[in-house]
Amino acid sequence: MSTELERLKELHLAEQLGRLHRLWRTVADVELIPLDLTHPRWTALWKLLRLGDNVSQKVLADALEIELPSLMRTLGQLEEHGYVKRRCCDTDKRARIVSLTPQGTDILKQIEARIMQIRAELLNGISHQELNEFERVISLISANAMAKLNQSDDPFSEK
Repeated sequence: MSTELERLKELHLAEQLGRLHRLWRTVADVELIPLDLTHPRWTALWKLLRLGDNVSQKVLADALEIELPSLMRTLGQLEEHGYVKRRCCDTDKRARIVSLTPQGTDILKQIEARIMQIRAELLNGISHQELNEFERVISLISANAMAKLNQSDDPFSEK
């Protein structure tokens, strides 16, 4: 057995990355409980802000990598809290446009402050150089995964 294959078997990298994602998400979720924000709610608001507001539900769902029905439930909850509003698209009456309300903008400021504090705490002890290298490696793995998926129309087919 080659040493490269042995190294790949020993790393359990996918498990470690998955665990890191779950831990990071849980820490953020616990911090945002006092704001009455679940993970789907705060990430939808965060992504809406990053997309520039006034986007279609479909674009937002795609950006969040979730199904549209799941997002619609979340948007309904955010609407009940007064954080977003939805309206029909002027050019396509089937599409609904989502935008932030002033209350949504206010809660996002609170979210951002808490998330930035969490990031600082979780990245404590990691140099800028180490963090840049980690981001470079993660980007490379992601690009390799996307290339692998794009090799086939059906990524789940057996070859």
